[in-house]
Order: sequence, then C-alpha cells, then structure tokens
Amino acid sequence: MKPSRIALAAGVAASTVLLVAGPASAHVSVQPVGEAAKGGYATLNFKVPNERDQASTVKLEVNFPADHPLSSVTPQAVPGWKISIDKSKLDKPLEVHGKKITEAVSKVTWTADDSEIAPGYFQQFPVSVGALPEDADQLVFKAIQTYDNKEVVRWIEEPKAGGEEPDSPAPVLKLTAASEDGHGGAADDDAKEGDDHKAADSNAPAKESSTAASSSSSDTTARTLGIIGIVIGIAGVAFGVLAGRRRSA
Repeated sequence: MKPSRIALAAGVAASTVLLVAGPASAHVSVQPVGEAAKGGYATLNFKVPNERDQASTVKLEVNFPADHPLSSVTPQAVPGWKISIDKSKLDKPLEVHGKKITEAVSKVTWTADDSEIAPGYFQQFPVSVGALPEDADQLVFKAIQTYDNKEVVRWIEEPKAGGEEPDSPAPVLKLTAASEDGHGGAADDDAKEGDDHKAADSNAPAKESSTAASSSSSDTTARTLGIIGIVIGIAGVAFGVLAGRRRSA
C-alpha cells in the first residue's frame, strides 16, 4: 500500500473513532464530592457539557429515582439559573430520625436566567442528598437537556447488562460501602477542640493567680529592701554626726 493511501486510511479511522467516542463521552453525568457511601449523605455534581456548535443549553431537568427516594435533597444556588423542585407522595413513608417522611423530591429543574451553557463549555449543578440507600449499589438519575433552539436531548437510558454504554445514557451514581467509623469524625474533632479550649480556659485562673502571687512577692521584696536601705541611711547619718562631735570635743 502506498504511503498516501496509508495516511488516508489512518485519517478515516481516526475520524470514525472521534465520531463514535465524542457523543458517548459528552453526556450529562453525576459525580460525588469525595465518596457517596451507603446510608450516608453526599454532595453530587451534575455535569452538563454543551454538545452543539450552534446552540446553548438553557435548561436541565434531573429526575430522582422513585425506587430509592431520598429524604433530603438540597440544591446549591447557581448564579444565572433558576431552580424549581418537584415533590411527590411516597407509597411507603420513610422513617428518618424518628419522623415519618410522606413525600420526597422527584425532580429538580435548572432554567437559565441571564445565563446559559455556550458551545464548548460545561456547567456543574451541585446538590446535597441523603440518606443514600443501604440496599443498592448505584442510583440512576434520568436527565433532560434543553437547548435554546428548542432541541431536547433525553439522557434516560439505563446501563445495559453487559456493561455496554447505551446511546443516551442516564447519569449513574456509584455507591461505596458504608464507613465503619460512621459520620462523626468532624464532630468529634470539633468536640475535642472545644474540650481543649475549655481546658485552657480552666487553667487561665490558676495562671493568673500564679502571676499575681509572683507580682505580690516581688513587691514585698522591693519594699523590704527599701526599708532596710532607709534604716542603713539613717544609721549612717547618725554615725557621721556623732563622729563629728567627738572630733570637736
């Protein structure tokens, strides 16, 4: 095969790889900040890339899994975007901290308000969620992306059994094993720090008392030395007067 034909074939192959890999790698995805442990709470970032060259993303809808409802869903404000939250009643109430939760967030929608995701850019939409289920290995969030040219892309296809990625995959959150030490690490550190402050405060009076005692002792010593000096001075003067009188006599 001639070099020109080899180069042409390589170029065609590379273009094919780009065409196939491009759309698959640029879909809406979800990633936790740190880990998403079973039974715990996590902050999730929904990453939305703009796939179009002549249109901007102006809306994102994220549907939360109905088979594993989350009792707490709190989106973080994103400058230039309005947020709306939809809730639905639960067939089976959730027990959270001794209280029954009868409804849960079913969808969160971000709509551009003096902002947009322009071609060549992406935007992250953070959400705090919990408690994550303990009987699941992953959560599937179906997302709908809308462009300013009215085009709608539905990222709603769940992962296939063989591990092959579908054409329009839904964002999937992988859950990790629950931590053995629980979620009190930061609280324990704060409590320990508070105890250290309390100990320092309790030692403060003792230090102040010691300082006061030291100052008092120093003052007493100075006064004693001063009195002794005065007495010696008076004795010296008297001795001088008596000596002068004896010489005169």
